[in-house]
Amino acid sequence: MVPSFLSLRLSCLGLWASGLILVLGFLKLIRLLLRRQRLAKAMGNFPGPPTHWLFGHALEIQQTGSLDKVVSWAHQFPYAHPLWFGQFIGFLNIYEPDYAKAVYSRGDPKAPDVYDFFLQWIGRGLLVLEGPKWFQHRKLLTPGFHYDVLKPYVALFAESTRVMLDKWEEKAQEGKSFDIFCDVGHMALNTLMKCTFGRGDTGLGHSRDSSYYLAVSDLTLLMQQRLVSFHYHNDFIYWLTPHGRRFLRACQVAHDHTDQVIRERKAALQDEKVRKKIQNRRHLDFLDILLGARDEDDSKLSDADLRAEVDTFMFGGHDTTTSGISWFLYCMALYPEHQHRCREEVREILGDQDSFQWDDLGKMTYLTMCIKESFRLYPPVPQVYRQLSKPVTFVDGRSLPAGSLISMHIYALHRNSAVWPDPEVFDPLRFSTENASKRHPFAFMPFSAGPRNCIGQQFAMSEMKVVTAMCLLHFEFSLDPSRLPIKMLQLVLRSKNGIHLHLKPLGPGSGK
Repeated sequence: MVPSFLSLRLSCLGLWASGLILVLGFLKLIRLLLRRQRLAKAMGNFPGPPTHWLFGHALEIQQTGSLDKVVSWAHQFPYAHPLWFGQFIGFLNIYEPDYAKAVYSRGDPKAPDVYDFFLQWIGRGLLVLEGPKWFQHRKLLTPGFHYDVLKPYVALFAESTRVMLDKWEEKAQEGKSFDIFCDVGHMALNTLMKCTFGRGDTGLGHSRDSSYYLAVSDLTLLMQQRLVSFHYHNDFIYWLTPHGRRFLRACQVAHDHTDQVIRERKAALQDEKVRKKIQNRRHLDFLDILLGARDEDDSKLSDADLRAEVDTFMFGGHDTTTSGISWFLYCMALYPEHQHRCREEVREILGDQDSFQWDDLGKMTYLTMCIKESFRLYPPVPQVYRQLSKPVTFVDGRSLPAGSLISMHIYALHRNSAVWPDPEVFDPLRFSTENASKRHPFAFMPFSAGPRNCIGQQFAMSEMKVVTAMCLLHFEFSLDPSRLPIKMLQLVLRSKNGIHLHLKPLGPGSGK
């Protein structure tokens, strides 16, 4: 009698649970359908390319050549068009300067459908914050990117670059092309370690720092893979997968490292002798500046805020710089006449000096134009996203309601033939002072634009100039016709098969 009663109770509970799951699933489906209806209505005035009944445009976006596919859509649908990831996530994809200005001059928050994936690693730092807290953090962090802070970093940029160039010297002796992307990535991460924590590797000697390097590299790759894998978008499912568990382990390593460095630095600052020694150093690292940051009310960043901003800086400054430098060197290999002119300019500036000074960077006019032109053709971050906090009306009278999602397709904007004549041609003179002054201020957005533009763009440009100048002084770069890069969007612009170049050492004295 008792067993049958228990069986009956269990059966009833099972039925109730099944019924509850069905009801919750049904409610979720209704919610998604209403969202789809709302998004479709919002973007009803914007025609676009045909969609797959289930995946939207996702299958085409994931294919090789998807970036240039969007450029072709931009020719077909001027200003903007809907872009669907599945049936329930829809963005208005924009690639026209006046449309960009309408959105990016306002300071709308980042789109949570994309940037919430970043929270587990970087927390609520400047990248994902919004409202008053974003404004407070931006104000506290801005002094950390002042010219006076950046000036001593030139020596750190050069130090990390020399390690990479020594490695390339050995590889070049083999006479074969090789993929430069990984080596540039290691150099960029090494540089960030020096500028953030006041230490970096010259051979990954410190085991704790070694683990951190590996964790940051792993997190970047895993994040990229998650964004393009729709079955990983659900948190509950993702954390149960080997991929998700690997991500959590890497997060723990990165967080433990950052927390420990912050604790050690705070403890050291309690000692007056150590504090004076740090203050008298030739440069302050990013952590020093964050620990000393105060607003008008003398409030400072909490430990959680400190970790979030350090992790954001490491994330934001690693792969973007790697992408920018690698594609620039590819452009130099592709256009040897511009490579030669950049090299001669740097040699003339350097003269009898054996190292770069801060003031030298401002004299690199032609190199800077070439860097900007490579950013135009190969923007490190080809796409960024916003969610409208209030309605917007565009220059042609069409509008979107608050809550709409915007995809700013920087790659398509930079190749928009209505903005850039002969957009596929590499022409550094587009960025001469005269030509740049005539151009729409939102036509060129490698660092985004408006109040939420990249806070570290001066840091990035300074590093780009030092690294690329040193590379050009030491090597002549040429293409490997059998291994041309295949563009691929994974958070940053990468190559599916790497960026393989031939390097010819220029001999003693070439890179003073």
